[in-house]
Amino acid sequence: MGERSDHPQGPGATENSGAQEIEATVVLGIRITDWPALRAAARAAVEDLDFAGLDPAGQRADLLREVSDDPNAALGALLHPDRLIAAIPGIEALGGTLEISVTDDFAPDFAELFPLDGEDGDAGDWTLTPRTACLLHTQLIGLADAAYDDLDEHGEEPVTDEDEADWTVYSRLPRRTWPMHRGWRRAFARAFDDLADDLALGEWPLPRCLAEEVALRTALADARSLLGSQPESVADMMGDLPADLYDYDWDGCSDELFGVYGPDEGDPDVDTATRTDQLLTATHPEGWFLAYDDAEERDPLRGFRR
Repeated sequence: MGERSDHPQGPGATENSGAQEIEATVVLGIRITDWPALRAAARAAVEDLDFAGLDPAGQRADLLREVSDDPNAALGALLHPDRLIAAIPGIEALGGTLEISVTDDFAPDFAELFPLDGEDGDAGDWTLTPRTACLLHTQLIGLADAAYDDLDEHGEEPVTDEDEADWTVYSRLPRRTWPMHRGWRRAFARAFDDLADDLALGEWPLPRCLAEEVALRTALADARSLLGSQPESVADMMGDLPADLYDYDWDGCSDELFGVYGPDEGDPDVDTATRTDQLLTATHPEGWFLAYDDAEERDPLRGFRR
């Protein structure tokens, strides 16, 4: 039996024998669970970078803005090969690339996020079921995509009677919003994403401002329409999510999700839909994004998907 060597490369290894070139491939599956924390870490990483060129300050400002708006850019700043290699002793980087892509088939586990027999409620109480949450989440994400597509295609153009059919989302809003600028439309597209993010975190999508009330109302209408016109497609979408008595109870969603936040003054006998319509009539579209006094304000630095 030969002698045992404690050196990881065998008995003939020397101090410098580790100087070999290695190509390492790492594939990571990542789910973002705290975007503000990720953004803060990415901004700190950018602040530590050294920029060379004619305008280092401008380069830093551009990258800070990018990682503040885009989760992919934030991950890129933190997972850059040079940054990862610097944390490992005894090696140096010879080069490398980083590729980040969004998984198209990712979906939250709504059965786990919205348990039917959890400790948060008593049996028989109305609840947002896994299937309802799944369908509503799908509609919110789809509407956000369509709203951003409207922006890409039309930019600052106003919605008009002549081209109303060419718009997917913004032509469905009250006419007084039709001339609104690109920044306003982008903020409205984000309202769909904000509500979808609530669902992806296991929270009820409770509108915190007028824009979110309109966004949620639109998503509920589309969910109801899709279920009526394509029940087989909806059934396929649900997969093995558990069924429940309250599945697709759109009237219950309207009763339970709207009116939790919002002004208390006014006629107490007025229903939530009427109250929202009254607020929309009295509020300029620029005020749609002002958080209700009793609702927690969304993170103002959360950025946009596009």
